[in-house]
Amino acid sequence: MKQTLPRVLLALALGPWLAACSGDTAAPESSPALSVSVALPEDRELSERITASGSVEAWEEMPLGVEISGQRIAEVLVEVGDVVEAGQPLLRLDTRTLTMQLRQAEAQLAQAEANLVVASANARRGERLKQERLVAEAEADQLIAGELTAKAQRDTAQAQLENARLQLAFATLRAPQAGVISARSAQPGKVVQAGDELLRLIRDNRLEWRAELAEAELVKVKPGMAVRLRGSDGGDVSGTVRTVSPALDARRRTGTVYADLPEPGALRAGMYAAGDILLGERRVRTVPDTAIVERDGYRYLFVLGEGDVVAQRRVETGARENGRVEVRSGLEGDEQVVVAGAGFLGDGDRVRVVPAGN
Repeated sequence: MKQTLPRVLLALALGPWLAACSGDTAAPESSPALSVSVALPEDRELSERITASGSVEAWEEMPLGVEISGQRIAEVLVEVGDVVEAGQPLLRLDTRTLTMQLRQAEAQLAQAEANLVVASANARRGERLKQERLVAEAEADQLIAGELTAKAQRDTAQAQLENARLQLAFATLRAPQAGVISARSAQPGKVVQAGDELLRLIRDNRLEWRAELAEAELVKVKPGMAVRLRGSDGGDVSGTVRTVSPALDARRRTGTVYADLPEPGALRAGMYAAGDILLGERRVRTVPDTAIVERDGYRYLFVLGEGDVVAQRRVETGARENGRVEVRSGLEGDEQVVVAGAGFLGDGDRVRVVPAGN
């Protein structure tokens, strides 16, 4: 109790003086949190697009094989990746057996032609004897009919010769179209059967991009629209929508867009590529993409207000192109937005506005 009394007396003595000091001191004004640059929104023409991913496939990949069976591969003339022209030899079979069959057919035709010469002479003699009534009509008719039989045998031998030549021609597999070899399963020494796949050819080296889209996006895509893909080397690959699937997958509610890639660059069949389908141009309100701040899964702008105080504004964005981004909602009139330094601001911060680039 004796120690408490002096402290109370001291407080009573100093109270008026402390009150006077506090009444003369004003609260300091808040200083700017950050130097920023601002800009007005601009109306610009931007490309409306649909971003999608899809596989790169051969427009038409042709399995190639020979049309004869039981022959052995003598040599394969191409490798995977070779560019070939239409009619170019790709593979040859051992032709010794086929050459022998061709010679036999030639000999049979020569014999049939000789028999026809004899039969024709007998037929002329039979006609003369029949006119002069020197032999029975049945014998004369038999001589005349012998010529017809010999002609039929000659025609059969001729057909067999043509077939032997065709079989020999089939021993060389030629490219039916220009393109690039995409697969090879043929090896020298292998005995082949008709219909076996020995090579695969991408016709005209023509590739296409196949992207699946949801029905709401699919209905916006039309043939002839431009496509821009990102190649595996980082470069852009241009294409054109060739056709759109006329039906949807009943379970997934998606359809396929097919886009031609006339110059695929680094893209190869079997790759997966992301890209944009360009739907057209439209005029929209845009801001620099540096003005957009993403927080908690949402996008925001900082709008400059009175006293250089910024307000955080949630916005909906759209297309992006050449450093500009579309603002679909959340921005009113010609409000100035922070374009440099926005990522460090909070709602209600006071800033110092400086020219861009400072």
